[in-house]
Amino acid sequence: MQLQASRFESLGDAFHTRLPPTPLPSPHWVGWSAEAAALLGLAPELPQDEALLQRLSGNQVPDELLPLASVYSGHQFGHWAGQLGDGRALLLGDRVGPQGRHEVQLKGAGRTPYSRGGDGRAVLRSSIREFLCSEAMHALGIPTTRALCVTGSPAPVRRETVETAAVVTRVAPSFIRFGHFEHFSHGGRHAELRRLADFVIDHFYPDCRAADGNPYAALLAAVTRRSAELVAQWQAVGFCHGVLNTDNMSILGLTLDYGPFQFLDGFDPGHVCNHSDQTGRYAYSRQPNIVYWNLFCLGQALLPLLDDTQQALDALEPYKTLFPTALQRRMNDKLGLAELREGDDLLTEDLLQLLGRERVDYTIFWRRLSLAQAASADYAGRAELSDPSRTAQPPGPAWQPVRDLFLQPDGFDGWWTRWQQRLATDADADADSSADPAGRLGQVDQVGSRMLRANPRVVLRNHLGEVAIRQAQAGDLGALQRLQAALARPYDEIPGSEDLAGFPPDWAATISISCSS
Repeated sequence: MQLQASRFESLGDAFHTRLPPTPLPSPHWVGWSAEAAALLGLAPELPQDEALLQRLSGNQVPDELLPLASVYSGHQFGHWAGQLGDGRALLLGDRVGPQGRHEVQLKGAGRTPYSRGGDGRAVLRSSIREFLCSEAMHALGIPTTRALCVTGSPAPVRRETVETAAVVTRVAPSFIRFGHFEHFSHGGRHAELRRLADFVIDHFYPDCRAADGNPYAALLAAVTRRSAELVAQWQAVGFCHGVLNTDNMSILGLTLDYGPFQFLDGFDPGHVCNHSDQTGRYAYSRQPNIVYWNLFCLGQALLPLLDDTQQALDALEPYKTLFPTALQRRMNDKLGLAELREGDDLLTEDLLQLLGRERVDYTIFWRRLSLAQAASADYAGRAELSDPSRTAQPPGPAWQPVRDLFLQPDGFDGWWTRWQQRLATDADADADSSADPAGRLGQVDQVGSRMLRANPRVVLRNHLGEVAIRQAQAGDLGALQRLQAALARPYDEIPGSEDLAGFPPDWAATISISCSS
């Protein structure tokens, strides 16, 4: 795999340290992403290439491309942490593929000047989780860094227990974080701050240069838009990041750094997936506000480049409307609603309260709702539902699997009637029922199909990852490969994969995910 010198290197020595990786003893292939390989213009098949295995394990580095670790700072759990940096990640270089230029980075490749006493390694457990989730998020259509592969080693690594080492090869157009800007701003190094901002604008946000007014304010506004869209997608699919520090926020609006993440099982707005998060700062329901808080920190970091504080506040202000609008648009997709209308937010909020009261499984509810709607399209928009005072049990056996998710289904029944009435307004808008009843039914029939494309059947639940990890640790990669294949097609009904789309077992509640990796 031929690489070019990274563009990030051109920023200068103040931004990084060059050093070789620490060799990984006796490496072997653990996982390979065909889609990420195609992104880089590589063959999709797992390579039978010993030289590439050694290189992606940090054992062979061309003299002309000595890797680098970047320096950044950040706020961690709401407190200024000072200098951080790539403590175990090394940027190998850039690769130009069919979809543009991407950085290739090894995570777990050994100690760097920014390791802060750590060993610079990653363990097989966390590497598999990041590998699977990076590619799963991409398949869900959520912006993310990618993972080309995982290589493993029998080398011991001590965390809570002794585990084995691994390296995950990560891919992204850039790994620049909010924390990079904070590092130079808090240090009073405004020349480097400007150089960094110019680099990001020139390579990733060129429209900001042409915008009226201050280009750095335009950059902050653009990052605000992308971040609002990103967290809306997280919330819609039930994804908890777990450690939304400013140094884990991508300047490109990508999901970055898969540590103690989790997809919700039973719906709980207050769910905290990170065992290390003692105060619940990064609970699922708090993610939108935390992202705004992080953007505020980015705005503070950019102040030396702005005309005044108000310019930063003006760039951040749209988040307050961008996020709820983006989230409602995603929720309307999940509900099969064609467009945003007044009252849709209340319909959604009432449903989420129903799910939260009984901790209904989030993914299974939405999938069953989609399947029922697809199987019962002829009921949607029926004339008898036009009476808003009427509350009916959902008709037909297709709806029973949805009602079975509730101990007290009457609340769902009432909500279902309101939802069907709302669907009927979409059908009425698309086709006059008296002039073209077939057209109206055709529009209604599309609702279920639209919902099935918005509500995944399979997500990377903790217990699914845990099974794949345990078997991989025992030398069996079959479960990992099977799960990876299903996650690559999250909206498809794949025969023989019912266990991957079912309820979590009781022991799943005992899985503890922390910042240790």
